[in-house]
Amino acid sequence: MSVSVSQPIHNSAMELHIFKTLWGHTGSFYDAIDACCEHGFDGVEGQAPTSIAERHEFRARLNDAGLEYIAEICTAGSYVPQRHATPAEHLESLRRQAAAAGECQPLFLTVIAGCDAWSVGQSVDFFGNAIAIGDELGISLSFETHRSRSLFNPWTTYEILQQAPALRLTCDFSHWCVVCERLIDTEPDVLELCAERARHVHARVGYDQGPQVPHPAAPECGEALAAHERWWLQIWRSQLVRGMATSTLTPEFGPDGYLHTLPFTGAPVADLTQINVWMAERQKRRFEENLFAAPPLNPVKVN
Repeated sequence: MSVSVSQPIHNSAMELHIFKTLWGHTGSFYDAIDACCEHGFDGVEGQAPTSIAERHEFRARLNDAGLEYIAEICTAGSYVPQRHATPAEHLESLRRQAAAAGECQPLFLTVIAGCDAWSVGQSVDFFGNAIAIGDELGISLSFETHRSRSLFNPWTTYEILQQAPALRLTCDFSHWCVVCERLIDTEPDVLELCAERARHVHARVGYDQGPQVPHPAAPECGEALAAHERWWLQIWRSQLVRGMATSTLTPEFGPDGYLHTLPFTGAPVADLTQINVWMAERQKRRFEENLFAAPPLNPVKVN
């Protein structure tokens, strides 16, 4: 069957809402809202506008379009942290950006946080303080499994999650594939714990040599796509068991060295908008066809 991304997929137990990423979007925020409406996304995910006036206008435009918003922030740097920034500096960065993003009334914040050079103990303390800041501001925080950050590999993340039970995840397993140089079906215990803590999914497909396959529909990328889809289904089933009313997902194929290009010319090998819409439509179908096929009693564990 064919399901358009504009057709809402839901069940009495849980709905799936899919978001357009602002990463790689070259137009204005208002162009992004128009594109959301054109392709039927439920909302947008990305960094908030920089000025107070722009943030208030952005929220008003989202309201007019009936769209939701997930804010994204990076502590103490951009996607790669400032190497010698202290945990206190990361927390100050978090507080400042979270307060600003809160003006846009996001569902929650995806936070790219911490540093891969920290000890597990430093990261656990940092996440505890970060969650407290979110609680103080009245904003839910979801921390991304991202290279160069505290949650940069499966085993460190597992240790941190065991010691930080309130920590919730934005799961982007594509990062771990390149960090580990393999698909992570080898780590069923880690995947199970991540599924139990998952708040949000970034639906990008990584592989053993990179965080983004050239095109997820290509047959040569089929093994990597199938693996990620197993992991996302495990998350959905865990969320269903946990009684979540809404699951959120952002197709996040992007630029900046992720998108493959031809040598010398730099011409992209695929169109990012087309890829992300394709991924949205595919995951809508999979959610409908697979999630409720057999009522799970427990989150599914990949063997």
